[in-house]
Amino acid sequence: MIGLKENSSGTSGVVWVRTRGLNQNDELVLDYVRWVMVRKGRPDAPAPATVVPDLAKAVAPADLVVPEGLDFTGYDSGLAGERYRMGDYAIGEIIDHVDGVTIEEAEHMLATRLWQNTAKVHFDATFRPDGKRLIYGGHIISIARALTFNGLANAQIMAALNGGAHANPCFAGDTVRAFTEVLDLAETPAPGVAAIRLRTVAHKSGERDHKIKDQDGKYLPDILLDLDYWAFLPQ
Repeated sequence: MIGLKENSSGTSGVVWVRTRGLNQNDELVLDYVRWVMVRKGRPDAPAPATVVPDLAKAVAPADLVVPEGLDFTGYDSGLAGERYRMGDYAIGEIIDHVDGVTIEEAEHMLATRLWQNTAKVHFDATFRPDGKRLIYGGHIISIARALTFNGLANAQIMAALNGGAHANPCFAGDTVRAFTEVLDLAETPAPGVAAIRLRTVAHKSGERDHKIKDQDGKYLPDILLDLDYWAFLPQ
């Protein structure tokens, strides 16, 4: 644990944790920080001292780790389904992905079980006052990434997650759509391999503009996911 901050409600707070993963040779293969909302054990307990860690807003391009042997010099755009490469994108452009996916109860519960998430709010309709099962956030991330194929088919290897937010709840019957903003472009030492920083926004409305927050900086109610990440694509 590297940080703590009580919420204004006094009944919960945000906890920052750093997770490191090692392989069988005790070599670092994964290192990330995340923040989660946790209920207090006793609502009347005094709040601990606030500690908010100073974190970078994004992984620096030089710190991206390219898989050993990755070589895009012979990349076949025809087989991939799209011709767009690094030079076809511009920082600041926004790509509207053309498809939508309507979520059903059975498919989201099956996927959530496969991801080994057993939270009751995803399965038990009596656990929430409104009688609805909450769609697992990982399912929304998966759908949003799949939707980006139209326009970003060649950005196919996720290199790093910079941050994100599950902005609003999603329920069965909602139709998920997405658009993506290009935030940055960078070269890598690997042959033919470039990196692209993307901000994919999933929402549950029809045609809309690209505004995602109101004047107070809060997410609009139809915004489901705001995800910032790096991906590898051919130069």
